[in-house]
Amino acid sequence: MTHALHTPSGRGLTWTSESDALLRVHSAHASQISVCILDAVDPDWVQREVPLERTGDEWVASIPDLAPGSRYALRADGNRSTFDPRVLLLDPYARAVGHYGHGWQSVALAPSTFDWQGVERPDVPRDRRVIYEAHARGLTAACPEVPAEIRGSYAALAHPAVIEHLTGLGVTTLELLPIHAFATERRLRALGLTNYWGYNSLAFFAPHPRYGSPQAQSAGPQAIVTELKTAIRELHRAGIQVVLDVVYNHTAEGRSDPTLHFRGLDDDLYYRKDAAGRYVDTTGCGNTLNCGELAVQQLIMDSLRYWVQEYRVDGFRFDLAATLGRGTDGAFHRDHPLLTAIGDDPVLSESLIIAEPWDVGIGGWQSGGFPPPWSEWNDHFRDTARTFWLSDTAAERRNGQVRGSVGKLADALAGSAALIGSERGPLNSINFITAHDGFTLADVVSYTSKHNLGNGEGNRDGTENNHSFNFGVEGPSSDPEVLDTRDRAARNLMATLLFSAGTPMFTAGDELLRSQQGNNNAYCHDSTLTWLDWIVDERRQRFRDTVARLIQLRRDNSSLRPIRYASTDERVPSASVLHWFNAQGTQMTHDEWNQSGMRTIQLFSRSTPEVEDLNRTLVVIHGTEQDTRITLPEVDGVAEYTLLWDSAWTSPAAAPSAEVTGHPGRALDVSGMSVLLFRAN
Repeated sequence: MTHALHTPSGRGLTWTSESDALLRVHSAHASQISVCILDAVDPDWVQREVPLERTGDEWVASIPDLAPGSRYALRADGNRSTFDPRVLLLDPYARAVGHYGHGWQSVALAPSTFDWQGVERPDVPRDRRVIYEAHARGLTAACPEVPAEIRGSYAALAHPAVIEHLTGLGVTTLELLPIHAFATERRLRALGLTNYWGYNSLAFFAPHPRYGSPQAQSAGPQAIVTELKTAIRELHRAGIQVVLDVVYNHTAEGRSDPTLHFRGLDDDLYYRKDAAGRYVDTTGCGNTLNCGELAVQQLIMDSLRYWVQEYRVDGFRFDLAATLGRGTDGAFHRDHPLLTAIGDDPVLSESLIIAEPWDVGIGGWQSGGFPPPWSEWNDHFRDTARTFWLSDTAAERRNGQVRGSVGKLADALAGSAALIGSERGPLNSINFITAHDGFTLADVVSYTSKHNLGNGEGNRDGTENNHSFNFGVEGPSSDPEVLDTRDRAARNLMATLLFSAGTPMFTAGDELLRSQQGNNNAYCHDSTLTWLDWIVDERRQRFRDTVARLIQLRRDNSSLRPIRYASTDERVPSASVLHWFNAQGTQMTHDEWNQSGMRTIQLFSRSTPEVEDLNRTLVVIHGTEQDTRITLPEVDGVAEYTLLWDSAWTSPAAAPSAEVTGHPGRALDVSGMSVLLFRAN
């Protein structure tokens, strides 16, 4: 399908020769725009100024004798209050930016000559993806094996210690929190804090300069770009995809923040406003990009294609993506031209496209509402898994009985078909237990309440709806029983994630039981609170080995990772046919699905081979703290079950030395709060 947005706009700075450039800017309401070339020594001195000529809403200027690396800015004037020709503005299409003198400035980046050394993007089959969400700085800032001078930088992402950690786990896809250049809000600076996560973009085409190593920052923007490309190349060489978390829903021009670009170029065009001219806020950040406007749609498309073509990234996760689907009427539209253009753009066709399918505006919760080929973060999966293993356990301890049943969990295990829809398939469900936003895995089993006082907002920020449980002690504990119970719960949560249909994602450090001391909104802390702690004791090593084993089991058993939903009417290739059994080994009845306190279920999955051999597995879920006895189900063609994993095992090394097998119809004792995986032979 050909779409108007698939054609690049040509905006921004393009080189016409080694020293001459063309600059193109879009503004509907300006009366005058010029480009200022800034002095190489005095960053606040305008060395020369070139006016842009207007054709329609496009403004163009030829800039002779422009040296690569030169800094430049825009001035704009008009008859509206947001125009101020005294303010130097960023080029919205700037390929590099830096903070010089009194503000941010655009940098004329030289044409790329980077050597990719023949390394291609990894060809990771969709069903084998395991996404690892990490902060580009926090992942390596405390890694002792990385040289101190590059820790926390783009360069560190390419270090063998980091790559070996990822490949050793079995991670296929590294999803980086925002690396578009961003700024810290005045409010946070006044509190002595920083915008650590980076969800405050100021340049959609430029990498964040402060993630360059000190040496690269000293050398200039070109060195920073080279450092980032090198990291992507080396991750690709190791078979690891790179996905960027991108923020196109709002910018760093917040309520009380300075004018940087769009506000000064054309506030009424770039930002969403109501009929009275007031900002419409669907992001909670004070301003919202107007994605009902064609020029904004084009900006986003140009940015996405640039990162794929210039940096060879493998996909994007779109923050508060419901905002991208809001039309001129302010409502979300599944067939919004921007959403459809992203989905069928020829440059982006092989990219992973993931929506965070909500924002904070009216009608903003759009889980399940995005069109193919979009994937979505599945918050229903997160809440269901946490409720089953944590909230329900807390209720059982309070009340002596559990009222929640396995019904909702079964839907999550099966791939959330009603939410995602057969038009897309289970892999379009991005399943997760944790993300950057919320408790870490260690904290979700260690804290019942959030502890966000360090954020400077009186513990009012961050969600109250955590579905967490501390197992009797709030926060750190030295009680072996409490620790064992927490670790069992964490293993159950990770097993639920990795044995479910869908694409699994977990947060960096969960494999090492990283804690944020109960802070479930640590966006403003660039410190050891948020960095991955690489110092591993025996307990954390056991859990790391467990996560690696669970990922391997998923990789080895195709019935756990179906590409399509099965059908009752016909054989569907690369689907998994599911059969549900109760603890007694008989098929679940309608009444049992709705029975309060039904906490034990057996899921038999049979693959329908297309490119792999037949695979059959049995997942047993037992969700109370009391031990129970199950009967292995009788299924046609199955003579024996082999136990591959039991969450009662503290690590893979704790598995019995002799293979554990059982015949259909055999009774088997299962300990309280357990997940078991069998291969059916």
